[in-house]
Amino acid sequence: MSKQFDVLVVGGGPGGYVAAIRAAQLGFKTACCESNPYADPKGEPRLGGTCLNVGCIPSKALLHTSHVFEEAAHGFEAQGISVGTPKIDVAKMIGRKNGIVDQLTGGIKGLFKKNKVTQLNGHGSFVKQVADGWEMKVGEETVVAKQVIVATGSKARHLEGIPVDNKLVCDNVGALDIDAVPKKLAIIGAGVIGLEMGSVWRRLGADVTILEAMPEFLAAADQDIAKEAFKLLTKQGLKINLGVKIGDVKVGKKSVSLAYTDKDGAEQKLDADRLIVSVGRVPNTDGLNAAAVGLKLNERGMIEVDDHCRTNLPGVWAVGDVVRGPMLAHKAMEEAVMVAEVMAGQAGHCNFDTVPWIIYTAPEIAWVGKTEQQLKAEGVAYKAGKIPFAFNGRAMGMAAPEGFVKMLADAKTDRILGVHIIGASASELVAEAVVTMEFGGASEDLARICHGHPTMSEAVHEAALACDKRPLHA
Repeated sequence: MSKQFDVLVVGGGPGGYVAAIRAAQLGFKTACCESNPYADPKGEPRLGGTCLNVGCIPSKALLHTSHVFEEAAHGFEAQGISVGTPKIDVAKMIGRKNGIVDQLTGGIKGLFKKNKVTQLNGHGSFVKQVADGWEMKVGEETVVAKQVIVATGSKARHLEGIPVDNKLVCDNVGALDIDAVPKKLAIIGAGVIGLEMGSVWRRLGADVTILEAMPEFLAAADQDIAKEAFKLLTKQGLKINLGVKIGDVKVGKKSVSLAYTDKDGAEQKLDADRLIVSVGRVPNTDGLNAAAVGLKLNERGMIEVDDHCRTNLPGVWAVGDVVRGPMLAHKAMEEAVMVAEVMAGQAGHCNFDTVPWIIYTAPEIAWVGKTEQQLKAEGVAYKAGKIPFAFNGRAMGMAAPEGFVKMLADAKTDRILGVHIIGASASELVAEAVVTMEFGGASEDLARICHGHPTMSEAVHEAALACDKRPLHA
C-alpha cells in the first residue's frame, strides 16, 4: 500500500524544508522528498537546496575568509597591527566552508525529526490525480498526498557553446570549490554571483576580469548605488567590462580563451586560468512530469501560480525559484510559510514589495522597495534623504567610511517607498527599513526613533531626517 500523507513537499531547499516544517507544525502529516546529493561523500540526498549546499551559505563563508585575508594584507597596518605577509591555505578554506555546510544541512534533518517531518529520498514527480489527492512517484516508491507543494528551485543557466565542467569552466557550484588561486580569472556576468565570487578570488590574489552583456551596471539597483558600487569595486581591482558580446570560447587543458566585442565594437581577447559563468538561473521543473498532469508553466518555464502560490491544479502549490518573483532564499521561505498557513485556513502573507535584496561584496549592497528611477518612470512625487557613512562615527572607527544610506519617501504622505544602502553591515541595516515599510511606516517614524550611539544604524536615522532636510550630522 502506498504511503499516505496530508502534504508532500517536492524539494528540500529553503522553500521546501520550511514549507514542510511549518505544515507539520500546523498538524499536517508531512513528508519532504529530495534527490540531489550535492557531492555528498556517501552519495545520499542532502537537504538545504542550492542555498545551503552550493549557494548562499558556502559563498558567505568564502567571502568572510577572503575579507579577513585582505584585511590582514592591507588593512591591519593602518590600525597599528603587524602580522607579516599572510598566506592562504585554499584547501583549508574550502574545508572550513564544507564543514559549515555539513553542519547546517545536518541541522535540517534534526529539525525534521523535531517537527515529525518524514524525509523521503528520491525525486518527486506527478503520476495522476486520485480520490485522495495526488499519486506521486518518489524514487522507486509511490506516495499519495492530499496536498503537494512543489519547491524544486532553480539551476544555473549555461551558455550555448561554453561547456561547464566545474573545473576549468565553472558555474556557481564549481566556483565554490576552486582548488587554487587562479592567476587570471574570467567571469561572464556581473550579477550577484559574479561580483561575490570575483571579490573572493581577487582578495586572494587573482587578476579578475568580469564581462557583462548589459550596458548598465547593476541595472536592478538604484543608480546612485550602482554608480558607487562600480567606483568602489573597480578601485579595489575588479575589472568590469559592460556592454560586452561574447564570441568564441576555447577551452584548453589548463586555460580558457575568450573572444569578445567590447562596448565600442572592438574585438578583444581574454586568456584566463579559470572561467566562471554566472548569467542567471532557470527554474528547475525537470522530471516533475508537469505536462502529463496539465501543470501550467509560463513562457520562462516557471510554474504559474496566484498570489497565494496556488497552481492551476487542485491541491497543488509551488514556491520559491520555480515560480514568479525574485530568486531569493528568503522569498522562498516566506512563500512556504504562507502556503502552509493558507492550507490550514489561516490568512498567510508574503509581500513582494518588502523583500530585501543583498549583495555581499565589501562594501555590502542592500535595498528594499522602489528605486529612484522606478519612481521617476511611474511619475510618483517623492523626496529623498542621503547620508554618507563618512559622517558616521562607528563607520570611521571600523575603518569602513565608504558608501551611504539613501531613503525615498512619498512627497505627500511621507510613507517610505524605498531604502538603498551601500556600506559595511548593509545586509543587517536593511532589516530596519523592511520592518518599517511592512507596517506602512513613514520617514518621520524612523526619524523619531532613538538609535544607539555610536552605531551604523544612525546613518539610517539621519537619512530619515534628511528626507525633511533636517539631518543633524551632515
